[in-house]
Amino acid sequence: METLETPIILQCFFEFLGTFVMILLGCGVVACTTLKGSKGFGGGWGVITIAWGLAVMCGVFIAGPYTGAHLNPAVTFGLALAGKFGWAMVVPYMLSQFAGAFCAAVVVYYFYKDHFDATDGEDAKLGVFATIPAIKNRKRNFLSEVVGTFVLILVILFLSESGNTSEVGLGSIGALPVAFLVIVIGMALGGTTGYAINPARDFGPRMAHQLLRIKGKGSSRWEYAIVPFIGPLVGAVLAVVVYYIYLSCR
Repeated sequence: METLETPIILQCFFEFLGTFVMILLGCGVVACTTLKGSKGFGGGWGVITIAWGLAVMCGVFIAGPYTGAHLNPAVTFGLALAGKFGWAMVVPYMLSQFAGAFCAAVVVYYFYKDHFDATDGEDAKLGVFATIPAIKNRKRNFLSEVVGTFVLILVILFLSESGNTSEVGLGSIGALPVAFLVIVIGMALGGTTGYAINPARDFGPRMAHQLLRIKGKGSSRWEYAIVPFIGPLVGAVLAVVVYYIYLSCR
């Protein structure tokens, strides 16, 4: 089904639903491996990065036929800058992505509520919802998000340019390849900040953390939230710049 033939409201619904499933599974694996009493407790970074890649794959399966599966404001913004997506749909897509991420985080909390209650430590609880830097260094944390998203958007742009499919977005390179892309970004570049590489992935769940009555949750750390929000957008801009240099030289 071509994106242009799909009603706007349906496109927004599938961006919402695809993002919802992606964040449900992504934040879910963090809860599974870090909250006390879970059978997956202590699963480690490898489990988290693999599951996040597969979570993105599931979101792509859902939204791909209808929107190309952006699932990420940085993807939507980057594709619009590259002339592969209409500016009129940027805000509706982004709002759908933020809403899907927020709702998914709320579901994750109630799904794992007993384990949240049993877990001590504010960082462990916030870490299920939002990214936290391993070492707090705002400039390098910002660079981490820029570089990670740069790789994500650059690969999407080049592979969609090569004519793999008529769609653009995460779905433009296929569900399984994009899963591998997210996994390798997480394994190679995610250790510093937890690799949001997606403003909706961090902002929506962080807002859920702020609003939910979570026992002993502590601060939502909004002073850091600008890093995973602006960093991915900057990374998208840089990827588009490289893409345009490529177009001008071919």
